Amino acid sequence: MNRRFGRYALSFAALAALLAVLLVWNINSGSVPLSAAEIFRILIFREGDETACSIIWQIRLPRILAAVILGGALSVSGFLLQTFFGNPIAGPFVLGISSGSKLVVALVMVFCLEHSLQISSAGMILAAFAGAMISMGFVLAFSRKVRSMAMLVVSGVMIGYICSAVTDFVVTFADDSNIVNLHNWSLGSFSGMTWGNVAVLAAVTGAASVTAFFMSKPIGAYQLGEVYAQNLGVNIRLFRAALILLSSVLSACVTAFAGPISFVGIAVPHLVKSMLKTAKPLLVIPACFLGGAVFCMFCDLLARTMFAPTELSISSVTAVFGAPVVIYIMMRRRKEQRV
Repeated sequence: MNRRFGRYALSFAALAALLAVLLVWNINSGSVPLSAAEIFRILIFREGDETACSIIWQIRLPRILAAVILGGALSVSGFLLQTFFGNPIAGPFVLGISSGSKLVVALVMVFCLEHSLQISSAGMILAAFAGAMISMGFVLAFSRKVRSMAMLVVSGVMIGYICSAVTDFVVTFADDSNIVNLHNWSLGSFSGMTWGNVAVLAAVTGAASVTAFFMSKPIGAYQLGEVYAQNLGVNIRLFRAALILLSSVLSACVTAFAGPISFVGIAVPHLVKSMLKTAKPLLVIPACFLGGAVFCMFCDLLARTMFAPTELSISSVTAVFGAPVVIYIMMRRRKEQRV
């Protein structure tokens, strides 16, 4: 018991320490170098050069906080989907949920840009949520017809490809002035975040993540099987609907503001469970949020600085680190099935 508690405490301490280190590192990284003393004065006392203050408070901090919030949301969404489908490689990107959100948001963005209309943060989230629910509806329809989880994942990938193809058509036939905005967003990026965006993200993802945390007990029962959960008094139909809604809201927020981000929702929950040596939702959900925040902050740092001043898409960087984890999961799962 004490050994397990020590492992949990050490894991959370390590994630918190990594988060703190990356926070400082991200603030200090950029085209304008700032000393530790300058950053301290600007953050604590808001004193210093006006340009440096503006860079930190209006550009770097909103972007960093957005990476923390959206990375955590994407990881928790992946864990909920893996629980729902009972498949370790289920995630918003693989099942085509992120692509469905991207398609509807792209359509809304093109319409608004062509008619000189402003779309609010709430409107973006609603559009992304609608796309997520449409894609999820197709995935659920396939899940009733297909018993193999491998075929279900393949179906999700195909849905993602179809949505991405339609999105490419939309971008291709959009006005030239709109293509740049759509192209940058469709590749995935945390750039251009404002404090208003951060406030909306924190409110929506915070509410969804806290709700998921308070559902830890029924999630833990569901992991042991539907019959076991029903015997404990869990309303399976309502519970499954809640999982779908929560995972869709979390992934929709990410897509609405940062575009589609790949593999975070699959890789991070697996890494967290390996670190904790448990799948208990009471521990895994907060650890997933911390792990997703660390993962996305690290990838965003590389995207900004590796080939500066050229910035890579965040999805390209997350794929480099996340795809090997997915390959490892599939190989281990196949080995276990043979045994």
